[in-house]
Amino acid sequence: MTIRRRDFLKRTGTGAAGVAALGACGNSQVDGAPQQAGIDGPRVNWRMQTSFSPNLDLLHGSGERIGRRVEELTGGKFSIRVYGAGEIVPGLQVMDAVMQGTLQCGLTSGYYYIGKHPALAFDTAIPFGMTTRQTLSWLHYGGGLEMINQIYSEFGVISIPASTTGGQMGGWFRDPVNSLEELAGMRMRIPGIGGEIMSRLGVTVQTLAGPEIYPALERGAIDATEWIGPHDDESMGLYQVASYYYYPGWWEPGVTLGLLINIDDFNALPPAYQQVLHSVCGETFCERLAAYDWANPPALQRLIQDHGVIITPYSEDVMEAAWRESHSYLDELSASNPEFRQIYDSYRTFRDAQWSFVNGNELTYQQWVIPRIG
Repeated sequence: MTIRRRDFLKRTGTGAAGVAALGACGNSQVDGAPQQAGIDGPRVNWRMQTSFSPNLDLLHGSGERIGRRVEELTGGKFSIRVYGAGEIVPGLQVMDAVMQGTLQCGLTSGYYYIGKHPALAFDTAIPFGMTTRQTLSWLHYGGGLEMINQIYSEFGVISIPASTTGGQMGGWFRDPVNSLEELAGMRMRIPGIGGEIMSRLGVTVQTLAGPEIYPALERGAIDATEWIGPHDDESMGLYQVASYYYYPGWWEPGVTLGLLINIDDFNALPPAYQQVLHSVCGETFCERLAAYDWANPPALQRLIQDHGVIITPYSEDVMEAAWRESHSYLDELSASNPEFRQIYDSYRTFRDAQWSFVNGNELTYQQWVIPRIG
């Protein structure tokens, strides 16, 4: 089915002005003393749950930041109470709770819900995809967000890009993996299309919410897990139950997280509250990207120096097999699902143009500079 932009925009009440607002990182004060927005409107009380543990200060903290800033900018009239994974529903059921109206909104990863529609993976990441910066550009200026939200609208949901972790690492393993042959047969927690590819490489894949990962790895129910990056992985204590930390995270080279909102609840908001929500999500996205770039390097050094973690790259045969199977799987989905094909065609065209530019400019600069540091 061809995605109908006009039908979606009519349902959500979001036209060109709303899309433009989504594209900004936010022009209100990022942190510190609240600004007076001078908004005159009714009192609105929402509930948000994230898919993440409250101890993840940047990831779950994105939801808390959104709630705090919305309340500040509306003078306390629009309140969003934020809960962690499992406090209302399990971490992997946030979208379902938003669909059903149990929650008005939820901060989560779209690829947790590819069982509902495989194209929801584009709201988070796909294997060998774009960086976070490139993906954000595609979402806002390449038409990606409108197409993704047409898919979400089939479930009564709208997504606003609201946070990110940047590029992620390649996961934790209890034992080293020196070849594709050694990868086969392992039990690994990995969601999304990355999990589909690992399954094709012979891995037994499980999808677990964040709070379930450590105990599963500790008791040997899984042999490996992907999670996020050094800052959050250190906070989860994963180094205590696995010693080998792999890179690159080829299935999540650039992550975006959406604030999923029940369409009816969104449309019931006064337009000024809708714009506050857009603006706050935009500024939170950019602030979190900066925060992760600040937090990850020292966390990685602590994992190596203080905790004895062994940082190692995937072998060439694993990378080649992952590349081959990823493109084969994405092509198969495109052949069987017209909606997926439409989004993937847009994504791929945008990605190829981005990579061509990066290869001629940014990559050349980095390849020249980085070997000369230190």
